Amino acid sequence: MDHLVIILEAVPTTLAVTGASFAVGALVGLVLVLLRRTPWLLVRGLARLVVDVLRGIPPIVLLFIVFFGIGSGAIRLDPFQAAVIALGLVSAAHLSEVYRGSLLAVHRGQFEACQALGLGRRTTYARVIAPQAARVAVPGMVTWAISLLKDSALVSTIGVAEIMLVAGQDARSTGAGLLPFVLAGAVYIALGTPLALLSRYLEDRLSIERSR
Repeated sequence: MDHLVIILEAVPTTLAVTGASFAVGALVGLVLVLLRRTPWLLVRGLARLVVDVLRGIPPIVLLFIVFFGIGSGAIRLDPFQAAVIALGLVSAAHLSEVYRGSLLAVHRGQFEACQALGLGRRTTYARVIAPQAARVAVPGMVTWAISLLKDSALVSTIGVAEIMLVAGQDARSTGAGLLPFVLAGAVYIALGTPLALLSRYLEDRLSIERSR
């Protein structure tokens, strides 16, 4: 029971890393997808390159680059800040693809209708396109949140006191072997299951609304 209590004390840190990284990724990903739809070819190419690079780098490598590279130079970053930046950038790349797919799911006729009505680009996206795209994007965003929750275990490698780091310390200090890690896995399942159920519910619900 003591092992479980110790692990549960690290849950707020895990949720904080996951939530902050997701928020950063959601905002930066929105910027990236808008840049990929700009009329300027060079900007579109650079935005696509950034997305491809961020998706191609393993998260743990990016963590080390941010923490041991950028964070140890002129800019000083603590482990939590480095974790949020690194996982936030990874999230931005993946969420930008979710956004892009949701925009592609909106029928071109919607854009043409807005153009025929003389609506500006900002009004078109904010009032017409975004509400329709959100129905497609939300389930994918929740699915990514589940993946991000699991990836948050990687931040233990740079010293963030989340579930896996605490479980490892507990296993070494008490000689409990695999038990702390089994309990950590159970906690991850308990945290991820509600998100998985939410993703399925939203997917079913929004698919019904799209079919109307």
